Amino acid sequence: MPKIKLPTKSPHIDMTPMVDLFSVVLTFLMLTATMRQTEPAPVDTPYSISEKPTPDFNTMTLLLSPDDRVFLNFDNGPDTLLKYRPKILALMGGRYSIEFTDAEKRQFEKYPSSMGVPILKMKEFLAAKDAKDKAAFQTGIPIDSTDNQLALWILFTRQVNPNVQACIKGDSKTGYPIVKKVLDILQDYKVSRFNLITSLEAARINVTEIQQ
Repeated sequence: MPKIKLPTKSPHIDMTPMVDLFSVVLTFLMLTATMRQTEPAPVDTPYSISEKPTPDFNTMTLLLSPDDRVFLNFDNGPDTLLKYRPKILALMGGRYSIEFTDAEKRQFEKYPSSMGVPILKMKEFLAAKDAKDKAAFQTGIPIDSTDNQLALWILFTRQVNPNVQACIKGDSKTGYPIVKKVLDILQDYKVSRFNLITSLEAARINVTEIQQ
C-alpha cells in the first residue's frame, strides 16, 4: 500500500505582539529618560578600581578642569519640596547685595550641570538664552584670597544642607596647586572627608592563566 503523505506546512510566527511590546517599552524609555548634560569643561578623570557609585542626593561636586578653572554643582535635595538650590543662590546673592527674582531662582534651580560663573555675572548668565552665550560666562569660580567665592558657595551649601557630601572630579592633568588650594578651602570649612570621582579601570584578563 502506498504511504500516506501528510501535508507539510511551514511554521508561521506572528511577530506583531513582540513589535508592539518593543514599541511600548521604547516609548516609555524616551519619555522618562533624561539626557546626560555635558560639563562646562572636558574632564578626563583618572582611573581606579573602586566601584562605589556617586550618591544621587546630598552631593556637592567640585569640578577641576585641566586649565585650572573650578566649577561647582549641588543637587536640589532628595525631596522636591526642599529646593536647596534657590536657597543657596539667595544666600550668595545676599552676601554680594544682589537680589535674584523668583524667575532667576527657578532658572538656577533647573540648570542641569556644573557652574563656574562669578556671582557678579550670575544675572547675565541666567538671562542668556543660547548655550554659547552661557558658555562665555563660565570662566570659573573665583578662589582668590581677596574674593574667595568658592569658599562662600561651600559655606552656604553646608548651611542649607548639613548632610551634603563633597565630591571632587578632577582631570588627570589638573595642576597640583589648584588641587591643593581647593583642598585647603574644604579643610577651612571642616570638610575633612570627600569622594574622588574616577573612571572604572578596565579589568585585564590573562587568557593563559585561565586556561591553566
